[in-house]
Amino acid sequence: MKIESLQNKKVKEWASLKEKKNRDITNTFLIEGDHLLREALLRGVVLEVITTEEKNYDVPTFHVTNEIMKKITSQVTPPTVIAVTKKLEEKEINGPVLILDGIQDPGNLGTIIRSCVAFHMPNLLLSRDCVDLYNPKVIRSTEGMLFHVNIVRKDLEKILPELQKTHRVIGTDVKSGSSIEDLKSIDNIALVIGNEGNGLGVSKKYCDDFVYIPMNPLCESLNASVSASILLYEMGNDHE
Repeated sequence: MKIESLQNKKVKEWASLKEKKNRDITNTFLIEGDHLLREALLRGVVLEVITTEEKNYDVPTFHVTNEIMKKITSQVTPPTVIAVTKKLEEKEINGPVLILDGIQDPGNLGTIIRSCVAFHMPNLLLSRDCVDLYNPKVIRSTEGMLFHVNIVRKDLEKILPELQKTHRVIGTDVKSGSSIEDLKSIDNIALVIGNEGNGLGVSKKYCDDFVYIPMNPLCESLNASVSASILLYEMGNDHE
């Protein structure tokens, strides 16, 4: 189907998905670019494709003008393809899990998701106050890897006491705690990464132990996504 008017109802619907409240109402979000589209198509979650190219997909495809694409996109330079995608199913946590307590930066969340896939972490738990998983900046920075991790959002006050029954909850501390080498000996680990500025929040009182990354004392702390990536790497070989 071809659409050329900026006032078309579908165009307004697509553009509205740049706002979280509309993503929540429709339970959908936008992905932009060929790479993300390929990953979403493989997962079977694409509802509609919007493109400026003369190309059709195995889902409803809308051919639009560059002006319409500019209205829909969240990027400075519009892509040639955007898709409306169903939000991901949240599955039960089975096995090791990385927990993010109050992560606010979209780039950090996206990088952490990529590291989860790279280092074989199957589950990612977001606290209620983490940045929105479907924020356009988060989606772009995952480079399609969000389709390969079980990502759930929960109230940590409620889920952590339950996780303690089956997992060893390990918090991160910049100065003290167990060595990262000790992570390799834990079978069912729930590793917690805190907020970029304030560290661990409500999760701290539920931690069974803490771990730290030895580093040059000239460096006071590491970026949250860097810390998570280093710790996941140390654990990764156990979860292939």
